[in-house]
Amino acid sequence: LSQTLPDPYEDFMYYHLQYYGYYKAQRSSLPNSATHQHVWKNNPRYLLSGSFGKREDLIPDRLQKEKRLWPSCLPSTGCRQTGSLSRDSLMLSSPFVKSRQLLYDDIGEVNPRLREPRDLFAFFSDSALLQAPRWPIECEVIKERIHHIEWVPPQPEYFYQPTGNEKIPEIVGEEKGTIVFQLDSVPTEDCYFTSSRVGGKRGIIKELSVSLQGPEDNTLLFESRFESGNLQKAVRVNTFEYELTLRTDLYTNKHTQWFYFRVQNTRKDVTYRFTIVNLLKPKSLYTIGMKPLMYSQLDASTHSIGWRREGNEIKYYRNNADDGQQPFHCLTWTIQFPYDRDTCFFAHFYPYTYTDLQRFLLSVANSPVKSQFCKLQTLCRSLAGNTVYLLTITNPARTPQEAALKKAVVLTARVHPGESNGSWIMKGFLDFILSNSPDAQLLRDIFIFKVVPMLNPDGVIVGNYRCSLAGRDLNRHYKTILKESFPCIWHTRNMIKRLLEEREVLLYCDFHGHSRKNNIFVYGCNNTNRQFWLHERVFPLMLSKNAPDKFSFHSCNFKVQKCKEGTGRVVMWRMGILNSYTMESTFGGSTLGNKRDTHFTTEDLKSLGYHVCDTLLDFCDPDRTKFMQCLAELKELLQQEIHKKFKELGQDMDLERSWSDISLSDLHQKKTMYKKKKKPLKSRKQRNKQYHRNTLMLESKLTEDAPVRRPTSTVWSECPTLGARQSREKPGFTVSCDPKRSANPSQEPAPPVKPSWSRNRYPGTKGSHRTAVAYPSLHIYTYP
Repeated sequence: LSQTLPDPYEDFMYYHLQYYGYYKAQRSSLPNSATHQHVWKNNPRYLLSGSFGKREDLIPDRLQKEKRLWPSCLPSTGCRQTGSLSRDSLMLSSPFVKSRQLLYDDIGEVNPRLREPRDLFAFFSDSALLQAPRWPIECEVIKERIHHIEWVPPQPEYFYQPTGNEKIPEIVGEEKGTIVFQLDSVPTEDCYFTSSRVGGKRGIIKELSVSLQGPEDNTLLFESRFESGNLQKAVRVNTFEYELTLRTDLYTNKHTQWFYFRVQNTRKDVTYRFTIVNLLKPKSLYTIGMKPLMYSQLDASTHSIGWRREGNEIKYYRNNADDGQQPFHCLTWTIQFPYDRDTCFFAHFYPYTYTDLQRFLLSVANSPVKSQFCKLQTLCRSLAGNTVYLLTITNPARTPQEAALKKAVVLTARVHPGESNGSWIMKGFLDFILSNSPDAQLLRDIFIFKVVPMLNPDGVIVGNYRCSLAGRDLNRHYKTILKESFPCIWHTRNMIKRLLEEREVLLYCDFHGHSRKNNIFVYGCNNTNRQFWLHERVFPLMLSKNAPDKFSFHSCNFKVQKCKEGTGRVVMWRMGILNSYTMESTFGGSTLGNKRDTHFTTEDLKSLGYHVCDTLLDFCDPDRTKFMQCLAELKELLQQEIHKKFKELGQDMDLERSWSDISLSDLHQKKTMYKKKKKPLKSRKQRNKQYHRNTLMLESKLTEDAPVRRPTSTVWSECPTLGARQSREKPGFTVSCDPKRSANPSQEPAPPVKPSWSRNRYPGTKGSHRTAVAYPSLHIYTYP
């Protein structure tokens, strides 16, 4: 029985451990990779889901019954021995059964079937059960099912207005307080990921909260051992005051930003104070009015009220305790709970878990309409063995030639697991592109959408803020060759590489969240091709006009810094995708238009997913009027920026004649050079000498472009030559579209024109509407 065929997943994990043993070997306290290989290969404690332990290990999880696995393909002698053994003796007595090629449905009834090969694409079916989330074996996980309803506040949720009298509580710690919650089994920086299991750590789940002494005991009961939860410790320092410590990303000692935890045994009309004591970022949106999120289960069950912004006396400040370590920052706020003995949750932002994604994908797969143009596949498995899903969305082409002409759009999200904003934008995009809207149908006709909705499922599951279970920021490793250690990134990059060999990729966008700036904006790249000068800025400018109260073009940046060479947008841009972006969505809210000084809701973020689709149609309109207007506007803004920079340098230049012939990539260098001076120059002679040196350096470094600024009052207006296409602010409803639109953004543009567009983007006459193109019956269904 100990002779089993090699398992692909075990080999994958072995190489992962070998890599980590290699670069951790410099630490004398850690064993080398060969030792870890031996221990992991032979010790049943480290076996993955194919192993069998005691009877209590076979209890299925509430969310989903774990698929039990049987041995197969043993040597002939092993097969004869297996035939003579009973099923119970195999399950309970044999620690060597590691084959995972046969599955059976339940403990009581054996119904063996072959496991689907892991390296091949997998389809969902109505009866298919999705694999429950796999956790590192060190993590304790409660069995309760956590689910929150979606709800949009009827009134805008305004930023908190600081009064200047906010209390800064003294941090007393556990020496003077009482620990009421503390995680014991949390991997430290010196550890690294070895294996995973559905349900996490084996054995009985400990009760970490304190025991109540009676009905009058008003101690809060804390919990965070659920999907995406993060709370390391809670200390009661006063009757209604608690100090909270967040868990760092697993296998690291940093990245404390995301929090999501539960409190029980609340009291109504009492002011509680919570203080998070170990935040690492010196700047935060909490300093300019952002509020935490709170969710009440009684409100949800009785009034259908979900997550809402709550909190008073909000203060973000530096912890003055100097213990010789890195400086910590604190977030404190007060709250009054709406009910006695309620169960409430607090979160940094609206949670969106791996299970939430699986529910959504299962509903798509079970839809007889959506499943016709949305193909669900397995891109790869993560380090912990969780599925990384890939969606291919396009209408079936009538001929292979028509399919080959389609261009591609690639969208990804949640490479940073604590930035759940990206998942809500992605959900809005998927809701619209999978709808029966004529615009959605048109986009599916002319594009192939490749969508990876959750790039880092392991980090999302365990409640990390930035890293994977490798303890690394995946958005700095898109150039990696370590397939075994960074599978999600490696497979995504190679999927896009294969896609580029087949067809043009018009746009790549990775959805993120931002913790220091409000609004939504993008980071792009510098284009050095004179033929497409400033073209990479057209799509963001169009998006700012389609969503003027959410998207800020003023906050966009188009630089390629050395420290960002490993990010998705830079790597994809160097692979040949001109329009390659990182879309940053704030954790706070908007400072623009009608939504000024209000927090974003999930509906706001989902609406931006619709605006991405809307802007794609504008960007690819065969009538290039809008495109050329944006290009002319960008050139005018750039000209003003150049003039401003030369004026700051005290130089004169005839911009009317020669400005467009200069290489202009980094005019902001002048300010940067002055900021880098560590010692002030005291004498006038030294200052003059330095000034002339900086001037000469700037003249030599002027390259292709400069930062641009979004005009404050420009909005989209209607072009008389275009077929009118009505749309609304929010996704999910039917809109009319121009059937003559096609994806042709790279055609040679006409000479710049400045059409006189009216203020109203869409005409009010119904006679100008055009219906969607009607295709004949499709005899050939071709998916690229």
